[in-house]
This record gives sequence, structure tokens and C-alpha cells, in this order.
Amino acid sequence: PRLSWRGAMLDSARHFQTPDAIRALLDAMAALKLNTLHWHLTDDQGWRLEIRRYPRLTAVGGWRRSPVSGPRGDGAPYGGFYSQAEVRAIVAYAAARHITIVPEIEMPGHARAAIAAYPELGVTGRDPGVATDYGVLPWLYNVDDHTMQFVRDVLDEVMELFPSTFIHLGGDEAIKDQWRASPAVQARLHALGLRDEEQLESWFIEQGGRYLAAHGRRMIGWDEILRGGLPPSASVMSWHGVD
Repeated sequence: PRLSWRGAMLDSARHFQTPDAIRALLDAMAALKLNTLHWHLTDDQGWRLEIRRYPRLTAVGGWRRSPVSGPRGDGAPYGGFYSQAEVRAIVAYAAARHITIVPEIEMPGHARAAIAAYPELGVTGRDPGVATDYGVLPWLYNVDDHTMQFVRDVLDEVMELFPSTFIHLGGDEAIKDQWRASPAVQARLHALGLRDEEQLESWFIEQGGRYLAAHGRRMIGWDEILRGGLPPSASVMSWHGVD
């Protein structure tokens, strides 16, 4: 076929789909000769992928509660997550239909569910709770060594589960207000010799990209990562178009 990447994207972070529903999607994709499922697994509103080293990501970050949450709008907790066994089965089901699953683990923004689970990963150290509304929210990962180790630990388990060449690291809609207001983040920025927070985001993404490259994988991110200069290891997925 003329196009080697013929894909669909599934957002399981904002709305949790059952494994059976995902298999039905894969069947439909195969019928249409689509060969890549971009699986959005983490965001402000939920963390859906079991990570053994960090169980609170799903125990806390996989659930949200508001006055209208739950299937009946009665305030019951809403959410869910995919165990690693379920993910392996879904990846195998896709492969049998000639479909590659590219997982997306969002960073440095869209991180509120992870920060709710482990507040020390955030800039403020506070627990913001898992988001119950939509929009572009200000919660970013910290840039300290502890948080960068968290990123590497998560990617280790992601690479165990997904054999795809590409791993998507997000990079979109990262409001920099918390970084600008944090003396610790500003000190790190200057110690790295970076010009501004846009370059700091490119640096952050590049840390993940280099780690993936060292394991024979490739990083892909949304086009906002271009604003601080293209990280050398990056491929770019544009959602803003030619602008």
C-alpha cells in the first residue's frame, strides 16, 4: 500500500473501554486494512496501564470521582485499568491481524492522574486529585532526578509489553506556569544551560527519547515538542497541521 502507517487512535484515558471493546475495534481495523493503533493510555483524567513498580498509578490514578461520575451519574468512582496480562493478550490479538499497537504515555503535561498517585512527581508536591473535567490543565511533571528515574522505570515496563518500534511520549499542551513559578525548576533549567521552558520541555522529552533509542526503540511526540527545538531522537506527529 502507498501509506505504510494506516492508523486509528483510541483514547482510553478519558473513557475506559473493556478489552472486548478494543478487540472489536481491532477487528474493524483489520477489515479496513488499517495497521496501526495509537493507544492513548495516560492523561489528567486517568492512568490505564498497570506498572508493577508503581502500583498507585492505577490504584489511585485509574479512578476519578465527581458528583456526576459513574455509569449512572450518581457520584460512583469511574475508571479502570488494563493489567499487564490483558495488555499482552490485546497486543497479541492485534499482531495476529497485522496491527501494531503504539502506546502513548503522556509527558511532561497531561500528568495529573500520575501526580495524584505520586505527588512528589509534580512540581508543587501537592495531590491535585485525578481530574474530573476536561480542558488543558496546568499540572506538569517535575524535572528532578527522581522524576526522570520514574520515566525510565515506566518506559522499561512499556517496552516489555509493546514490541512496536515507536513509543509515543506525548509532549502536547504542557502549560509552563508551574515550571516558571518553581525556584527548583528554574535552577535546573539554568544548570542545564537552557534558554527557556520550551527548551526544557524538549530536554525532558529527549531524555525519554534517548532512553528508548538505547533500547532499540524510537520516540514519537506531538508537534509542540518542536517549539524548544526538535529533540534529536524525535519523530513528530502533527495535530496542528502545517502551522
